[in-house]
Parts: sequence; structure tokens; C-alpha cells
Amino acid sequence: MDKNSALKRILELRKEINNHNHYYYVLAKPVISDAEYDALMKELIELESRFPNLQSPDSPSQRVGGKPLQGFKQVVHEFRMMSLDNTYSIDDLKEFDRKVKDTVGKQAYTVQQKIDGVAVSLRYEDGVFIQGLTRGDGLTGDDITLNLRTIKTIPLKLHNSTFNSDTLIVRGEVYMPLSSFQRNNLERQKQGLEPFANPRNATAGSLKLLDSRELAKRGLAFMAHSPLRPKSWDGNSFYALICTLQESGIPVIPDIELCEDIDKVLKYIENWEEKRHNLPYAVDGVVIKVNSLLARQKLGATAKAPRWAVAYKYPAEQVTTRLLDIELNVSRTGSLNPVAILKPVHISGTMVSRASLFNEQEIRRKALKIGDWVLVEKGGEIIPKVIKSIPERRDGSEREFKMPEFCPVCGSKLKKYPDEVAYRCINRDCPAILKASLALYASRGAADIEGMGYKLIEQLVDKGLVKSIADIYELDKAQLLELERMGEKSVQNLLEGIQTSKTRPFDRILFGLGIRFLGSTGAHALVEHFSNIDELMTVSTEELSKIEGIGQITAQSVKDFFSNPRNLNLLRRLRKAGIRLQREETAEKNYPLKGLSFVFTGAMETMPRDEAATKVLERGAKVSSSVSRKTSYLVVGQNPGSKYGKAKKLGIKILSEDEFLNLLKTS
Repeated sequence: MDKNSALKRILELRKEINNHNHYYYVLAKPVISDAEYDALMKELIELESRFPNLQSPDSPSQRVGGKPLQGFKQVVHEFRMMSLDNTYSIDDLKEFDRKVKDTVGKQAYTVQQKIDGVAVSLRYEDGVFIQGLTRGDGLTGDDITLNLRTIKTIPLKLHNSTFNSDTLIVRGEVYMPLSSFQRNNLERQKQGLEPFANPRNATAGSLKLLDSRELAKRGLAFMAHSPLRPKSWDGNSFYALICTLQESGIPVIPDIELCEDIDKVLKYIENWEEKRHNLPYAVDGVVIKVNSLLARQKLGATAKAPRWAVAYKYPAEQVTTRLLDIELNVSRTGSLNPVAILKPVHISGTMVSRASLFNEQEIRRKALKIGDWVLVEKGGEIIPKVIKSIPERRDGSEREFKMPEFCPVCGSKLKKYPDEVAYRCINRDCPAILKASLALYASRGAADIEGMGYKLIEQLVDKGLVKSIADIYELDKAQLLELERMGEKSVQNLLEGIQTSKTRPFDRILFGLGIRFLGSTGAHALVEHFSNIDELMTVSTEELSKIEGIGQITAQSVKDFFSNPRNLNLLRRLRKAGIRLQREETAEKNYPLKGLSFVFTGAMETMPRDEAATKVLERGAKVSSSVSRKTSYLVVGQNPGSKYGKAKKLGIKILSEDEFLNLLKTS
């Protein structure tokens, strides 16, 4: 085949494959079999390999890139990427409508489902997808083009000619369909990894992967909600613009309606409150936008959000189910944490069968009995919790929960201290305590042992290979090869990870030892004052308590730890293994965040809060557990607590997680 014939066939194949991608991934109506599709793709790849000069970035064969990136480049948004004001109140929506009328008169609204995903911005030049950015801080985002190219619902080339000679910027949501979420979690459990908490967190973490080949396996999808008006568009109706966008092959959030007034908007909201749970993706609300593009210009925006749009969020879904049993989990500190075992029930897009009950006192406060019908909801659509029992539905078969006298794992007698609500197992050889202690030590914020997940830790403890943290450093290849799912490559990676952990900074190792009440921030403070473990072991409780960030309780706990012969033996063995138990002295180290103080609140998507605290500590900042006038920044994750309100009241600078990550990149 000559070059001209090859070009003709390549163009035919690209068009045909793109059409089939649209039918399969966007319309969910495949017209050929998987085998036929694979044959077309194989032919295209072979032709492009034979004629490399004919390769093109918009070819469907080019969706997955090569080697992983070193990091994401930051790019300034051409048009600011704002967030929306949220409300849970119908009265607030009516007030929004009143303000719109007062400014620009009565307006029609477009309403659409609010996909619970991650906001991105796509850029097309002459009909070809050339760049994709995260929202970031609204002004600057991460360039995740290679990752977005793997998402098959994002067309690499537009279908029609409406925008093909123009610059088109499209805003939308990347999300993980519920089927992909379930498949990914099953796969993670098989690999001994923690399952994703919810589809949105899974999506956010996936988009931050530096290897697009790994992201391609996650099964993400995209739907647009807002094309920015291109120069070639002279209409005034947003509804007409987004319908035209849909004709270009870009998937648009379905069931968009043009409502003539706020009453029709409220009917749309009511109509979808129940129906949304039957959708194959998570929807947590409805977005209402003024339809007239000219009216939007007059309404303008605040510093953070447009005045012409608002998001209504549905209240947390509540369902009833049976409380089948109450299990007890033994934590790293020995506390027994009750967990509700529920009759599986579908709630907010996922199947729920377990929920934390925190402690015995909480069970008594809610008057829960095993066998009760209970009301369950997901706090913030993420964390399942039991709200209350329904005594009216009792039939007499229910039974009271009683805290046992002995540990359910090791059989040791439990202890309850006068000033605590928790019961504790005080046997430090308890397998449950050991497993949790090893998981902390191996975690990213501590020794960061790559390949040592919880499933592997369970095997190591259950088979008697590890009875102490120090035993990790005595494992050999032969022992590890006998474990499940541990081949030559996995074992080699683990042994390298164990070896690398010996170079971790002293404060991270100290945190990883699991001294009660001593977090990563406190460990960092101690290492700033004491250069090695020997100095720290000899200091008095009084002297410890004077260190900023180390209170009387933590000081006593540290002293108790170093007074225990078992712990001293552990430290002796770690020292012998070559673990760094002294501060690394560095000359003229740069501390870009020196003098700043950080407080964290809410659950973070990209990293645990301990890890986030470590990152600012390494840059010279301080971390506090409470907001005060001395606080420089409050970093806010999901479901922030009372610290958020206090920071606003004091005028403290509040950073979103994306803004915090951007600050780290520039410091």
C-alpha cells in the first residue's frame, strides 16, 4: 500500500472508530461487536506504525500516552473558572430569582443535573482537542491533557463543522460511573488496597495520576455543562448554544430543560429528587442558570461565583434498614470501636452495609438494639451513619448490646480508664493492635514502605512472620514468596521499599512509632528540639510539655513510651537495622513557609491531613490544631468543622484543597 492509499484508509478508519466511540460511550447504543471494533483499531494502529508521518494527535489510537509525567504543568485559564454558590433551601432559590428580576427583569432559566464529579475545562482549536485543565484556584489549573485524552467520552475531534474553525472552550465534569466505581473497588480489594470512599474522591485521585496508562484503566467519563460562547456564535440563548454543542459529539449532561420561571425550576428539582438515584452516575443537586447570555453580562459575578447561577443541593438521602449486629474493631491504641452491621441498602449511589457507631456511649444515646430498624444517611453524601432507631417497629426479638469483658481478638481482659468513654485492650501483642501499628508505620506520612498494604500486613502477622515493627527489617525473599499474590516482582519492590524506608527523616519515624496523642506535627516539634532519640528519651515530662504543640497529656504519653522496656528494645532493634533515629542537619536550608501557621479541617481528597501537615512543616511552617488570630491559613477539605466558621469570623485566609496544593507547588 502506498502513502496516498494509506492516508485515505487511515482517515476512513479514524472517522469510523470515532463514530463507534460516540455510539458506545455517549449514546450507549453500540452498533458493532467488540471484536469488530478491535479489528478496526488494530488495522489503524498497524497503518500508523507503517506510516509514522501520517500519525495525528486527534487519532483514536493516540488516547493513551507513553511514560509517566514528572508532574503537571500549571496553566492560566483564559477565562476565570469560577465555582457556584450552593444552597439547600427553596427559599434561597426564590430569593435568587428575586435578585435576578430586580437587576435584569424576569428571566428564563436553564436547569440541569449537578454531576458529583471534578470540574475541568477543555479547549478545542479548529475542532481538535488540544488542552484540558483542572479548575485549580480558578485562575490557574493543572494541565491534565494526557489524562483527559484517555477518557473515551471526550472526542479528540468534533463531529460537525459549527465550531470547527473556531476556538471552543467547554466546561464540564469528569466523573466515575457507578459501574466503574464498583469494578475498581473490587479490583482494589483483590490487590489488598483500601477501597475508594466514593466516586467523586476516586475521580479526583485518578485525575492526579501521573501515568495516563493507569488512569485509562479507571473507566472515567465526561459530560459538559457549559460551553463558553465562541466568537462565531451570535445567539443569546444558552440553551440553544448547549444543544448545538451536543451536535458536535461532546456529551452534554442530559435532561436539560428551559424553564420559563422559578416555579418550573422548582418542579424540575422535585421531579429529579427521587429519579436521580436510578441514574448510572452520582447526582447531588440541580444547577440553575439564567438563559440569556446578555442578561448574564449585566448580572456579573462576585469575587468567587457568578450572580446568574446557583446550585441547589439535595438534602442527604435517608433510608431505613435493619441493624443486624454490632462488631468491635480494635484500633492501634487498643480502643474498641463499635461498627454497625446493616442489612445492605442502596443509598446515595452506593450499597451500604456498615457504619461507625464510635463508642458504647453513642449506642446508648441513640438507644440502639441489635435487630432494630434504623434510619441511616450519608453525611455529606460520603460517610454512612446511623441517625436513630425506630422503636415503633420493634417486635420483641431485639437485644441489648453489651460491651464484652475480653478483647474479641486476643482474649485479654479489657480496661476502661475513668476519664475515657472507650474500652481498651492493653495487650500490646494483640494481633489487631499490631496490624494497625504496622499500617501506621508503613504509611506515606511515616516510613512510607511501598507495597506494604493492609492485606499484606494481615498475612505477615497471621503467619507469625512479623510480631514487631522491627521484624519488617528482617524479612527475606523466601518468606515473602510464600505469601499470597506475592511474585518475584512484588517481593523485589517490597524489599526495595523496606530498604528505602531506612532513609526517612527522624520525625516521620517518630510519628510512625504510634506514640499515643503524638501526631506528625508533634513529632516534628520534638525533632526540632532534640537532635536524636537518646536526647528525647532522657528529657523530663515537664520539659516536654513546654514545647509548643506538646501539651501535658502528650508529654506524659511520650515519657510513658520511653519508660517501657518493650519499646526500648524496639528502638534498639530499629537502630541496629539502620533506621535514622537522629535529626539530619542541613546547612542553609530554605524554608519558604517559615513564619506561617496552618490549621486543617475537613477530609482531604488527595492526601491524609497528617501528610499535608508534614509538607508544610518541611517548608518551615507551623501547624496548629485550633484557629486563632495567629493562624495564617485554614485549609478546608470536605465537611469542615467549626474551625471554618471561626476562621471566617476572625478574617483568617481560607484555602481550598486545590489552592493549598498550588501553594505547595510554588513554595
